[in-house]
Amino acid sequence: MNAPILEMRNISKEFPGVKALDNVSFTVSKGEIHCLVGENGAGKSTLMKVLSGVYSHGNYAGDILLNGEVQQFRNISDSEKAGIAIIYQELALVPEMTVYDNIFLGHEIKNALTVEWNETIKQAGVMLQKVKLDINPATKIKELGIGKQQLVEIAKALSKNVKLLILDEPTSSLNEKDSENLLQLLRDLKEQGVTCIMISHKLKEVISIADTVTVLRDGKTICTLSAKAGEVSEHVLIKNMVGREINNIYPPKKHTPKQEVVLEVKNWSARNPALGKDVLKEVNFKVNRGEIIGLAGLIGSGRTELALSVFGNPDKYQISGELYLEGTKRNFRSPKEAIDSGISYVSEDRKGNGLILIQDVKQNISLANLKELVTQGVVVDNNAEIKVANRYKSELNIKTPTVEQKVSNLSGGNQQKVCLGKWLFVKPNVLILDEPTRGIDVGAKYEIYTIMRDLVQQGMSIIMISSELPEVLGMSDRIYIVASGKIAGELSAQEATQEKIMHLATN
Repeated sequence: MNAPILEMRNISKEFPGVKALDNVSFTVSKGEIHCLVGENGAGKSTLMKVLSGVYSHGNYAGDILLNGEVQQFRNISDSEKAGIAIIYQELALVPEMTVYDNIFLGHEIKNALTVEWNETIKQAGVMLQKVKLDINPATKIKELGIGKQQLVEIAKALSKNVKLLILDEPTSSLNEKDSENLLQLLRDLKEQGVTCIMISHKLKEVISIADTVTVLRDGKTICTLSAKAGEVSEHVLIKNMVGREINNIYPPKKHTPKQEVVLEVKNWSARNPALGKDVLKEVNFKVNRGEIIGLAGLIGSGRTELALSVFGNPDKYQISGELYLEGTKRNFRSPKEAIDSGISYVSEDRKGNGLILIQDVKQNISLANLKELVTQGVVVDNNAEIKVANRYKSELNIKTPTVEQKVSNLSGGNQQKVCLGKWLFVKPNVLILDEPTRGIDVGAKYEIYTIMRDLVQQGMSIIMISSELPEVLGMSDRIYIVASGKIAGELSAQEATQEKIMHLATN
């Protein structure tokens, strides 16, 4: 084994009422890809924020050694000077600026006080070649897809002569092709001498790329496993992450859906005036009572547009076609009308659109149905709000010391459960879940899948949009495949395979 490039010894970090890291030790060898896994709230991101200087020296206990020397990073700038770069799940790029501006933002190539623009563009091209991204450096970030933006972030890190590259959930928003391209790039960077630490919940990716895996649980180091020694497998990782056996991540079906149509759309088309193009074309689908419908397809195929247009967004889409709810033709002029009619939508972007992060759990859960809690016409009954929030905290197993905890302090999996609680409080008949398990760990996924099974058994109907084909296959009763704004095919759970879905999604 190569000498360690990084040693983190006995790291502890506390927040008010929470010990996020408890005596964690973590060692990374030079030239390896080291994956860090664990449930949401296990301490992975906190550990990397300690390493990168987000939490400065003095705000944690323990030591950081880089190439054998103790470090005392006061901020991110200090860690970058030492050769450490971190790329977060939410990319830190400026959409209106060019690729070359973004790559050298904060460390511009200068001659005295003047930026050397020609050299900047030239060197940006060199960095783009390193990440195998064939684009004009003068392209604006907003014109790139998320996969290419991720590569620009890595090019930005390489421009700082990075020796240790940290990636936090780098493939969470990428399609299968872009994910594989990114993983191959990490392998190439490894050959060039760059050491990588990757945080990921996608265990198949971890198994495919990791030289070493460290598992954290409840803020503690559980184990470090060597892929070369054959110690890394999905079963072993799950057992160490959650502290128990999970033999089948998809809970068994508890009932057979009724052949009773709850929601149906006919000849449904939608045009996005802002983009000047049709995003949906003559879509037909139906949802039965107590059924989980999977919407599969590539990113950009029109799945989210379908959900949002059904949910009533006339300011965003020009819609034609017919929508029937419980057999009655409806025309929703706003999301409020859809909500009042029994349709709820859990956004794929829980932080941007699903939650108000500065508010607490109870305020987020009650937000979509405040009318149930209002007394005397205008005042929210605080005691009733707390009672409702505590009910969903218990039913959904939201891990928080109190419902008055700010949502921003919760892990991703628990934030997702708060999103679910918010929309379940509306008491919907049809629940639309857009990427319901994106960026959450295997234990939290199992809990959400179990909740979904319980809801459909009680008679609710669920439309699930997912980019993870095993999830679509494991949870759906029927599957519609969306491609280029159209329904490319319909498959029953019994006949569906990953190959059949991908064939329909790409043709």
